[in-house]
Amino acid sequence: MARQLNSGLEGGAMSVILPKTPSFRLDGRSALIAGASSGIGQAAAVALAEAGAGVTLVARSADKLEHTAAALHERGLLAETLVLDVQDVEATERAIAAHAPFDILVNSAGMARHGPALDTALADFDAVVGLNLRGAYFLTRAVAKALISAERPGSLINISSQMAHVGGIDRAVYAATKHAVEGFTKSMAIEWGKHGVRVNTICPTFILTPLAEQTFSNPERLNWVKDKIKLGRIGEVEDIMGPVVFLASDAAAMITGTALMVDGGWTAD
Repeated sequence: MARQLNSGLEGGAMSVILPKTPSFRLDGRSALIAGASSGIGQAAAVALAEAGAGVTLVARSADKLEHTAAALHERGLLAETLVLDVQDVEATERAIAAHAPFDILVNSAGMARHGPALDTALADFDAVVGLNLRGAYFLTRAVAKALISAERPGSLINISSQMAHVGGIDRAVYAATKHAVEGFTKSMAIEWGKHGVRVNTICPTFILTPLAEQTFSNPERLNWVKDKIKLGRIGEVEDIMGPVVFLASDAAAMITGTALMVDGGWTAD
């Protein structure tokens, strides 16, 4: 709503001060993107860099990271690499502590091993929980700890899933980890709000990435996905780029502890 101040114009007209849209720019800020060598993480790195942030790309594969960084450099964007397995909590904490505090975190490191719940192998359960939940939890904590120690605000974004809000065929383990991500994100947001550290999730539908190839190669599963997405198409990594910049920026300064659904209407019913 426009705010009216005291009359200061000839004829008694009211002067009006209009609000200004907060900036979506991220100039001068640093961002850490886990899982940045491909898929959603790579797209998030591009989006944040294009918005002006200096990005640090994190993944286990040095070659893939260097290729992504080189492509960003060709566009004149700021990027460096950090080879790291976020499942190694001690190594992750050391790496974050050795770096200046990151203003932005996008945690896109994740995996899935789908199958019927009755057939879940203990090794598969431990692998998915180890990365999607344990790794995500302690990476988020490490970045927040540095920000709070430095008395700096920040925006921490966990890439969750629509499966954090619904169930899915062959997805008991994956859905469990993403429900858990939603839980710790909300709790961390409550704890760290007083420090100006915002914590949110983005919940994509099925996105055209290597992670979803198993689903798309199964005609029955593909039909199930298309039937659920009300917008009538599979998601693309570009669909996540705008939401990442939004949550990272001052335009989302009053948003914390929430889940931004990018699911084409899947969870609307």
